Amino acid sequence: MPSNTKLSRMLDAGANLTVDGALATELEAHGCDLQDPLWSAKVLLEQPELVRRVHRDYFRAGATVAITASYEATPSGFARRGIGAEEALERVALSVRLADEARREYLAEHPDAGPLLIAGSVGPYGAYLGDGSEYRGDYVLSRKSFLSSTGLE
Repeated sequence: MPSNTKLSRMLDAGANLTVDGALATELEAHGCDLQDPLWSAKVLLEQPELVRRVHRDYFRAGATVAITASYEATPSGFARRGIGAEEALERVALSVRLADEARREYLAEHPDAGPLLIAGSVGPYGAYLGDGSEYRGDYVLSRKSFLSSTGLE
């Protein structure tokens, strides 16, 4: 049974998808210091326009899929910065809007570019800890600590 999603239709038609490159590497190349538990999500707080610019540059370089700057963007991670859950979720939404704005800008310049997609980057539980535990899976977090860190108490 054929699927009706844009991605499925593209794949069924044999489209080649080119995913953008390393967002964090490009942000660092533009002078961002990402030695931070928020990693590239830090730029959502400090220089969101730069995130959009890097996405646009990747589309110009031939990417057909932009991956959002949201891998480490979690309520728990932002809570460490004193940012509440609602604003944290707004920053995650911002990561999607910035990629979409870059896509729209590129398509305005190149209307025949074809469909361009946005992929949300969602890190595994523990990614927000910024200690590599998402690779080890050894999360030491009590329910109380989790609820406290997310502001859900």
